Amino acid sequence: MSIKPPLSELPIKTADSGFYRGFSVNVTVISKIIISVLVVWCIFWPTQAGRMLSEWNGIILDNFAAWYIWVVAMFLIVCLGLALWPAAGRMNLGKPDDKPEFSNFSWFSMMFGAGIGVGMLTWAVAEPVAHFKNNPSVIQGLTTAAGEDNIRQAYVWSFLHWGAGAWACYAIIGLALAFFAYRRDLPLTIRSALTPLFGKSLSGTVGHIIDIVAVVATILGVAQTLGFGVDQFVAGLTRIGIGGLVHPEGAVNAAGDSIAGTVNFVGIVIALVFIMGASTLSALSGVGKGIKWLSNINMVLSIFLLGFFIIFGATWFGFTALFVGLWDYILALPYLSFNVYRSDGVEGSEAFLLAQWQGWWPVFYWAWWIAFAPFVGLFLARISKGRTIREFVLGAMLVPGLMCCIWFSWAGGTAIWLELYGEANGVIFDAGNGDKIFAMTEFMLAPIAQVLAWGMAVVIVVLLMTFLVTSADSAVLIVNTINAAGDEGPKARPHILFWGVALALVVGGLLVSGGTGAIQTAMVIGALPFSIVMVLMCIALVKAIWNDSRREAAGVPTTVDSDEAVASS
Repeated sequence: MSIKPPLSELPIKTADSGFYRGFSVNVTVISKIIISVLVVWCIFWPTQAGRMLSEWNGIILDNFAAWYIWVVAMFLIVCLGLALWPAAGRMNLGKPDDKPEFSNFSWFSMMFGAGIGVGMLTWAVAEPVAHFKNNPSVIQGLTTAAGEDNIRQAYVWSFLHWGAGAWACYAIIGLALAFFAYRRDLPLTIRSALTPLFGKSLSGTVGHIIDIVAVVATILGVAQTLGFGVDQFVAGLTRIGIGGLVHPEGAVNAAGDSIAGTVNFVGIVIALVFIMGASTLSALSGVGKGIKWLSNINMVLSIFLLGFFIIFGATWFGFTALFVGLWDYILALPYLSFNVYRSDGVEGSEAFLLAQWQGWWPVFYWAWWIAFAPFVGLFLARISKGRTIREFVLGAMLVPGLMCCIWFSWAGGTAIWLELYGEANGVIFDAGNGDKIFAMTEFMLAPIAQVLAWGMAVVIVVLLMTFLVTSADSAVLIVNTINAAGDEGPKARPHILFWGVALALVVGGLLVSGGTGAIQTAMVIGALPFSIVMVLMCIALVKAIWNDSRREAAGVPTTVDSDEAVASS
């Protein structure tokens, strides 16, 4: 039986004229309707929205926690397997003579900035501190909360959530999309990565549904990032002297819970107008201009801030945390990648608390990375044409993951050291998650000169702003690329403006209906259907690479020119 060439044609109907010219009307309109309904629901019925989102989140965590844990383990295994597989690792994500468009520095900068850059400024300090105070070892009585014997466990869990597993979610999407778009000349959209399984049927309803799921997941995943960013951005503005953006002491919500110190409505509006206005302008300029320059700027500022923590923070403590933490993480990774804590239903029991903790942390993170994956993955694909599969996997998964670990070691390590040995006395631990990095730098610099502490707060706010804008404008461009059936060319300005406004309203609506917890809940729900799409993408990619290795052995072309169209997958 002869081996057929790969499928290189997947027609997706787009409008020839009118407001939606160049866009898939089915995908674009239905995606806009879903997001608009969510916005209206959260803004006009915030109490009901918050309650129902919480109920749905509980159902998902009770029934799908194991699914989230195990699918991320699968993504990690597939990525590493493809990098180690000789036939796959040497394949070029493009034609044989294609070369990378961006330098390694710009490539890493854009990956880091769009992937997890915003989260670093919140969680590089907040997460090691949180796990230092509580984690499964503390719950089981193996280590002491906030004790020296708990430091290593704090870093195992921090590295787990931000290390190879997180970037494997992004890498599997980016790899699949780049493979089929640049080797097969298929549209740069999510459905193309499933052609080995569904063939040309993806031109119709099935393909539309897949792309709609990806758009909704992208908006919710980016909303989670921006929600944390808004909290921290307002905390930074407050630190540099701009008041009136948070609830005052004694403020409570409708349920009677204290909301003192959290972002108020004015703070939400000001932050979102500023962030989304800048990001929309950047999105109008495209990847090669605004996003590239912003990514380079925030990488330089990141290196400056990280250098400050390494030189003036807990230098040796952070160095030890990095290398010991990486060793512990690598040893624990096989077990942690598959272990699922099962609740016994008895509130307050050890089993209940372990399952609850896993839902709050690993399951939440895996859902976040999965929801964020269509955006980051498609973005990675756009900037990675001409690189080999091995280069892509190692570059897109290990390098940014290691960068995250470095941040956690010295930023979070400095916070822990100051509280343990530096007489911080709760100044850092008691601050809000978004405010911890500001509280720490102020504690470090205020005794020297208050103006230095103020200046560092300004630097952090500027860095946060560039990260937020990079993430938001990249998301807008990616959503429009999916809606335009994979067209990477310029998009109509009204559609860029719509998604910029829609993203701001999603973040604002969810914050109003329940704060960052509501965004988290909506994101966990939205990630579930897309996780199924990602599993199918893994299967399709392995099948395609296997078939290409057979084609190479048989002398059949494995890449196609843009003017070629063949009929078999």
